[in-house]
Amino acid sequence: MAGRDGEGSGPEGVGDEPRAQAGTPRYRRSLIALFCAGLATFAQMYSPQGILPDLARDFGVSAGQSSWAVGAATIGVAIGVLPWARLSDRIGRVRAMRISMASAMVVGLGTPFIPHFGWFVTARFVEGLLLAGLVAIAVTAIAEMVHPRALGTAIGTYIAGTTLGGLAGRIIAATAAEPGDWRWGMGAVAVLAAAATAVFLVRIPPTAVPPRDGMAILPATLANLRTPGVMVLVAQAFLMMGGFVAAYNYLAFRLQHEPFGLSLAQSSWIFLAYLAGAAASRWVWRATGGIPPTLTLLGCAATMVAGLALTLAPSLVAVVVGLVLFTGAFFAAHTVASGLIDRRAGAGRSLAPALYNLGYYTGSSVLGWVGGVAFGAGGWWATVAFVVSTTLLAALLAWRYARSRGGVAVVDAI
Repeated sequence: MAGRDGEGSGPEGVGDEPRAQAGTPRYRRSLIALFCAGLATFAQMYSPQGILPDLARDFGVSAGQSSWAVGAATIGVAIGVLPWARLSDRIGRVRAMRISMASAMVVGLGTPFIPHFGWFVTARFVEGLLLAGLVAIAVTAIAEMVHPRALGTAIGTYIAGTTLGGLAGRIIAATAAEPGDWRWGMGAVAVLAAAATAVFLVRIPPTAVPPRDGMAILPATLANLRTPGVMVLVAQAFLMMGGFVAAYNYLAFRLQHEPFGLSLAQSSWIFLAYLAGAAASRWVWRATGGIPPTLTLLGCAATMVAGLALTLAPSLVAVVVGLVLFTGAFFAAHTVASGLIDRRAGAGRSLAPALYNLGYYTGSSVLGWVGGVAFGAGGWWATVAFVVSTTLLAALLAWRYARSRGGVAVVDAI
């Protein structure tokens, strides 16, 4: 059977299964391409987060207002994921992702030259709309490229790319901005993203199976909204990602004040904690073995709360350890949830990952901003209290859903 992108059964499938087995050349090619795409997307999306204090000073805006440099892009992603997912049903996953990544690269290269904050935020919104194409389609495309037995590791590799992209974007932007200004920082990240995008455009293979459903966008969306398992994951994405972004947005402000007194470049190195996220997202399915997915999610939520508690200490070592725990646990939870969304979906399956991402990036925009309101009102303690509340609420939703479906041991059994 030929896929919409032009690839049919090949020697790397097994029997009538055309998708690539783990370890085959097409499997490796898929993972390299999508790793680079994830790196490019998230480096662009989150590069301002490491230089928010610099942006605030240069544009003359408050800490909360400066967060829209990140929030505008994530709002664009949230709005764009459903249309991109449906477009990919019509023109093919790979073609849609190529259009998305190439056009976002052009906007990203021009954004550092914008002189006014309002236009800068607008450009970031447009960039987010374009990057939504990769975000909306990647997990579905992976499921149509690689064998189901290799799906967890493949998704983990893609998420590792997004994690390292977020890390590289933040650190490179802050480091390059230190001797100059934030424009040099964002420009350096845009060049890195362009190089990664070029690798993606060259290496991405066609999908091996055709899109699995062609429902119109409204019926497909309604079908998912009526599926409790999907909507619980969407709510978890909203709550956990929103809290995660709020923590990272405002920790840099805290570290530049007493008792730490770090510079902008020095505070950006906290993003090395993202390496824990890259490792966790790549290995969580293997590390947890036979542990039920929902129990893994609950354990991740508990670890996130413990990590946040450590960041309250007036010790840089404690803050770093806490941030590593918090970051690794978040990305492990995100990887597990991303793997479950396709399993729980029914009718309108191709839109389920897009809805998950809609919740994910809406939470990033809305709750990331609310975390700034908390920071302005009560400092880092208030932000931590806010993030802990969103994390515990996400855990409660996961537990209640599992309980209504027979318990954590059977709710997502294959």
